[in-house]
Amino acid sequence: MYIPTLDPKIVGRVIGDFRKRKGVSQEVLSGLADIGRTHLSAIERGERKPTLETLYRIATALDVKMSMIVSEIENEIDRYKI
Repeated sequence: MYIPTLDPKIVGRVIGDFRKRKGVSQEVLSGLADIGRTHLSAIERGERKPTLETLYRIATALDVKMSMIVSEIENEIDRYKI
């Protein structure tokens, strides 16, 4: 039986791409999102998956809708499907 899972490396890469497009450092984004910089760094490296609350804070800090980030994550997942 296939059980789909969310690849944390894809999630982290997408979040990092959004952050870089906005031109902000991890330090700045973590401060705006009120999360620890090391936590954000671990998310971007794919070592941790953000909760919905954390994803919402990141999206709000980046001034984008959370759905935009989720949509891009889904697009990346589709690209890597076999």
